[in-house]
Amino acid sequence: MTTFFENIIIMKLLKIASFLLLIFLFNCDSISDKKKSNNVINVFFSDALDFKNLDGRLLLIFADNNEKEPRFLVSEGLNAQPIFGINVDDLKPNEKVFFDDEVLGFPYESLSQLKQGEYYVQAVLHVYETFNLSTGQTVKLPMDNGEGQQWKTSPGNLYSTPIKVTVSDNGIQDLNIVLDQVIPEIEVAEDTKWIKHIKLKSDLLSKFWGKDMYLGAHVLLPKGFEEHPEAKYPLMIFHGHFPSDFGGFRTTPPDENLKAEYSDRFGVNGYNITQQQEAYDFYKRWNEPDFPRFLIIEVQHPTPYYDDSYAVNSANQGPYGDAITYELIPHIEKLFRGQGEGWSRFLYGGSTGGWEALAVQVKYPDEYNGCFAACPDPIDFRAYCLNNIYENENAYYAKSNHKDIEIPMHRDYLGNVSSTVRESNHLELVLGDKSRSGGQFDIWEATYSPQGKDGYPERLWDKYTGDINSNVAEFWKENYDLRHILERDWDKLGEKLKGKIHIYCGDMDNYYLNNAVYLMEDFLENTTDPYYDGEVDYGDRAEHCWNGDQENPNYISRLRYNSMYVPKIMKRILESAPKDADLTSWRYK
Repeated sequence: MTTFFENIIIMKLLKIASFLLLIFLFNCDSISDKKKSNNVINVFFSDALDFKNLDGRLLLIFADNNEKEPRFLVSEGLNAQPIFGINVDDLKPNEKVFFDDEVLGFPYESLSQLKQGEYYVQAVLHVYETFNLSTGQTVKLPMDNGEGQQWKTSPGNLYSTPIKVTVSDNGIQDLNIVLDQVIPEIEVAEDTKWIKHIKLKSDLLSKFWGKDMYLGAHVLLPKGFEEHPEAKYPLMIFHGHFPSDFGGFRTTPPDENLKAEYSDRFGVNGYNITQQQEAYDFYKRWNEPDFPRFLIIEVQHPTPYYDDSYAVNSANQGPYGDAITYELIPHIEKLFRGQGEGWSRFLYGGSTGGWEALAVQVKYPDEYNGCFAACPDPIDFRAYCLNNIYENENAYYAKSNHKDIEIPMHRDYLGNVSSTVRESNHLELVLGDKSRSGGQFDIWEATYSPQGKDGYPERLWDKYTGDINSNVAEFWKENYDLRHILERDWDKLGEKLKGKIHIYCGDMDNYYLNNAVYLMEDFLENTTDPYYDGEVDYGDRAEHCWNGDQENPNYISRLRYNSMYVPKIMKRILESAPKDADLTSWRYK
């Protein structure tokens, strides 16, 4: 028999228990609510396609207009359209992949954040292949299929026909999207009188990747090549993003029926006509009696990570630097009567190609006789765009005790910002994890980072939060920070690089690349024993791709890479060629 006080205690305990039960039930309801998705979209590929099991990145794109297919409207700027991505492994025909509110997206992180309204929706499967690396790891990556590593157009990728949907306050429920089309193969460019196309299996790269890997090049022959079999030619190497064919060379005037197109970037009407005219003008210059007779090549070296390898040896991408320098270039020189010596080889390019031109010159100082690097990707990682990766703790925000500011990524010449570092990286994270997006920050990681235990590049920073890994930053510094390498090794490199370094950049570069050039210039101008004896120049208010032309607007000069450095190269040859060098056979009229 319980006492009065015992009854009171029991009643209080029951009340507490009831209260705790209510809290539990409430929390269970909350958890249940969180798990419920307002959006359920099913994507699968049709068994009518000739595929069995597929690996890859499945992308779901929404567009608020139908100017183009949704896949062609993905960007990180102010015109960004929503995209969501998820990995698939061993995906079978008719096997559904569910997109719900938990799938990561950009610029909305969740489908639940989509604004109500009408959208055109499309799905794309970016197909991965399996690579058994010589390092012992197995990785899944997209193979280039002749397009230059572009998920939107890569042959073999699957895609759906865009459909119109309405996003209501209830989201999208039980929408089925069928991948029923395959991007076709790309036609290979054909040889002409002037342009030849080379494809070479690389033993070095094939060994690294565990399957046959190839390098390619488009070769522009000089006037009189067939008529002068005795001639042996210097070589100009134009580095840059994947070229489908030799660019900027046209044997006929602009098409008469070409409709003029407006360039938003340059504010110029008929820029497509200007491009054709410049290409034709270069053809005419190429044939002038006094124009120097060179071989010019544009290299094709896409990797499973990007449209180009950055032309250096890399822990994650393999020995592309050695493959290009010691396999591809000697092969081309043998086929087309190149001089085949370091004094006769020159590097140039802009942006990615600008970094490559300088990096290859630094990494292979005896194999090349000069580089002309325009608007190069960051050449000093104290100015990795607007990040100092050695001092900053976070790549996305400049932080203080009381305020955080998001770090910009892209601006126009007036300083107007259209995207941030965080936005660029979050889009890449949607397009592919493990540095597999094919985007700019991911290729820098694939090139500069050590290889992780899983076979993929180690992250410089957390892709979602932006927190920087100082150990990875130190690896970058010692192996790919070009200013640091030059300063560290100037006693060994100085004499070999004297007169060979030429750098050009607009002081309003869209990606803030001029900041790293300033730091490089500070070092170069203070070199002694020897003085670097090269050139650094800036374009006033010039944007990305300014290449040293102080007389013409940027939209013109960026079309003249193939000819504008020729006088500088000729001067360099006459000043530096060995006494026994052939300076006559190729200088015919």
